[in-house]
Amino acid sequence: MEEVLRMEKNDFWKGAALCVVSALAWAISGPLSRLSFAEGVTPATVAFWRVAISGACFLVHAAALGQLRPQRRDLGAMLAFGLFNVPVFFLSFQVCIEKSGSAMAVVLMFTAPVWVALFSRVLFHESIGRRKLLPMAVAFAGVALICLSGGSMGGDVSWMGIGSGIVCGLFYAGHFVFFGWWRRRYSSAAMFAMTFIPAAAVLAFFADPGPVSALGWVGIAVPAVISTYGAYYLYGQSLLILTPVQAAIIGNIEPVAATMLAWWFWDENFTVCGWAGSILVLGAVAAMTLSRGRGA
Repeated sequence: MEEVLRMEKNDFWKGAALCVVSALAWAISGPLSRLSFAEGVTPATVAFWRVAISGACFLVHAAALGQLRPQRRDLGAMLAFGLFNVPVFFLSFQVCIEKSGSAMAVVLMFTAPVWVALFSRVLFHESIGRRKLLPMAVAFAGVALICLSGGSMGGDVSWMGIGSGIVCGLFYAGHFVFFGWWRRRYSSAAMFAMTFIPAAAVLAFFADPGPVSALGWVGIAVPAVISTYGAYYLYGQSLLILTPVQAAIIGNIEPVAATMLAWWFWDENFTVCGWAGSILVLGAVAAMTLSRGRGA
């Protein structure tokens, strides 16, 4: 019995380590995107190459393991999601980073669980108890404070940045619903390959075909390989060991790490209003995660 408990404990720490590494890999995405912007690369170009490179990685991965066997009846849904949700999500994330800062973009992206709860109520008529309703209200109040703060880069308020951040959170919520629905039929690599490749085709129409400097490519390629392909893969592996609630709680270190990196590399900082809003959003998301674990 002690040996079994020891093995379970060791497995938990292995899963937790995978989840932490994936969260830190995600956290470097925003600051590195700003590196590309500083080199004159447009948000659409960054979004295109990030999706195209990571999509190619997922394609090779899934094909090498014999996992790329889509059923004809599922191709329409995969194609539609790839043509609409994925490009809007990645493009809005990059626009928010450019206009309002990477710290703001990550915090607004992390409102996704709140939108998931709202979508579940509207689309699937799931009940929202007090344990969810209060955190949702707190999260929306936090979003309002973040928007009023103007972002993490200072200066004038960018309504395009604010709008893009909110859209990013909305469409990231779609990832939870969509991939959660299909994960029993397909591996993560197969799902991302089938949705990212058509997304790259859409983003190609908005990308700048001009040359990119060496530093610009660093800001594109490193997040594509590490923050998208690597992070998604490691997170998927952690879910083979951890419960979704455990993984979600550990994953909350991502916005904290991303905010610290944005401050360290680019001197980004919220106002008092922005910090208060960020704390409300992250606290509300953590509370919703815990309530989901209790089955509320």
